Formats: sequence, C-alpha cells, structure tokens
Amino acid sequence: MPLHVRSIAVSIAVIFFFALSIVGWISGLPPSTCGKRALAGAVLAYIAASWAVKAINHILINAMITNQMERQKEKGGGGKD
Repeated sequence: MPLHVRSIAVSIAVIFFFALSIVGWISGLPPSTCGKRALAGAVLAYIAASWAVKAINHILINAMITNQMERQKEKGGGGKD
C-alpha cells in the first residue's frame, strides 16, 4: 500500500521548522532571521521528503507488481509462454 506523500512531507517540514527555529534562537539570532531561515529549511525539507516518499512508493509498487507476476507464473496460468 502506497504511503501518503503530503501528510508525511508536511510532518517532516513542521519538525524541521521548529528544530531550525530553536537552533537559531539558541544561537542568539533575531526572531525574524530565525523565522526566515526556519521557513526556508522547512520548504527544502518538504521538497526532499516528498521526493523520498515518492521514491519509496515507486519501489513498493514495483515490488508488489513483481510479486504478483511471480505468483501468476507459479500458478502456471494467465499468460502466453
């Protein structure tokens, strides 16, 4: 079953946003700078996470298709030889 791309990517982006905000705050940066950097990091994390989840979905779907094709071959039916 494929994974839900948007919900996973949004969750990762939110985590990155708060993590980068806290790192900037601890470093003594002004709040506006922390917010801008955290937003940029969250956008990049969203893009990277969505690409990663799409790649994982592609791998899972190909594995399921291959598995079903092997089952059909083992049963001996459903195709030309």
